[in-house]
Amino acid sequence: MTTKQVDYCIELARTLNFSRAAENLFVSQPTFSYQIRLLEEEVGFTIFERSGKGAVLTPAGTPQFVGFLANMREELKRSIEQGQNFSAQYNDDISICMMVRQAVYFLPEAMRQFARIHPDVLITPQFRYENGMEGFLENESDIVFALKEQTKQMPNIKIHELFESGIYLIARRDDPLAQKNLITESDLYGRTLMVGGGSPPALKAVQHRLIATGKITYFNSADHDTTLTNVAAGRGICLAPGFLNDHSGQFAWIPFDCKESFSCVLCTHKNDNRATLTDFIDILKKLYLEAVAFPL
Repeated sequence: MTTKQVDYCIELARTLNFSRAAENLFVSQPTFSYQIRLLEEEVGFTIFERSGKGAVLTPAGTPQFVGFLANMREELKRSIEQGQNFSAQYNDDISICMMVRQAVYFLPEAMRQFARIHPDVLITPQFRYENGMEGFLENESDIVFALKEQTKQMPNIKIHELFESGIYLIARRDDPLAQKNLITESDLYGRTLMVGGGSPPALKAVQHRLIATGKITYFNSADHDTTLTNVAAGRGICLAPGFLNDHSGQFAWIPFDCKESFSCVLCTHKNDNRATLTDFIDILKKLYLEAVAFPL
């Protein structure tokens, strides 16, 4: 199976028309059809049913199969681009996985400082809203941002304490609560609280405690981005870990008075003893240590 054949298959699945797909990829239709036939012979089943009107995916060639090819092609593209970067400038790579960009707020500054002492080592951010720890354990990244509670009984990892993050109320800037310096439980009575969306256990505990008062209504929200959209639309307010704050100024983030907090850490592989990795971790830890007054 060649990359060209994969591209032809993906394009044909998109257009369901041999002539149009061949035209879009700047090849003749006979050449295009021949490559699709070679691909089908290699995989051992018919992917497309031919008809006078074009092509239709067979049950064996389901959208899932084509989707797998598309994902595979995208991964290959990224790998090639990474290889091109290496051949052009870099001798090594350190990848760091986070669920959202703002989770490690000082990452861009750490990358700048690191580049000054190790210009030949590339820092590659990776973003996985889900399963970041699983990917790390499968060696898909060198560093993963995590909550300390997630790292219990994880084998063969080193844990680097980064910072402690509190719980904040997120509200529109024109919300009366935005004028407060500290939010208490009673401030939320009579309001609608956005909950769910993969909240970590400490946050869920606070949400459940508030709902149990019977003085707060709640609305289930699928994820953090959906929650922020709902807050912006005036459908309610929400509580969130401080490490999700992008400091864009779009919303008011006010500290919430509670005992719960989040121990944010970086995890590396126990057998990864690269000096450059240690240098990068040290730079990040120093930036957070110096940011004593920075809201987290």
